[in-house]
This record gives sequence, C-alpha cells and structure tokens, in this order.
Amino acid sequence: MKDLLIKLSVKMDLLKDAVKGEEGQDLIEYALLIAFVAFAVTAGMTTLATDINLAFKTIGGNLTTAIA
Repeated sequence: MKDLLIKLSVKMDLLKDAVKGEEGQDLIEYALLIAFVAFAVTAGMTTLATDINLAFKTIGGNLTTAIA
C-alpha cells in the first residue's frame, strides 16, 4: 500500500509540473498573434482592392468620355 501511495504521489507531482509548465504558452501566443495579423491583412486587402477597382473604373470612365 505504501508503494502505491508513493507512486501516486510521484504521478501527482509530474501532473502538477505539467500543468505549471509554460513551454507551450509562447507558441500559442505567437500563433494567435499571427492569426490576428493575417485576419487584419485580409480585411485591409479587401478594402484596398475595392478602392483600387473603383479608381480604375473612374479612370476608364474618364478616358472613355475624353475619347468620345
């Protein structure tokens, strides 16, 4: 019985160390940061693409009016 309690105590200590460990925390934070930046860039590119498309349509319309 004493051996079982010692083994259980050792396993509990290992579990506590695993829970307290912060080795993977940095990786998760960097992954979240990269995901946020990717989302922001995607949203910004959509707006930028719409603005560029509108500018080309305006230029095309002005050129068509000037030629006619």
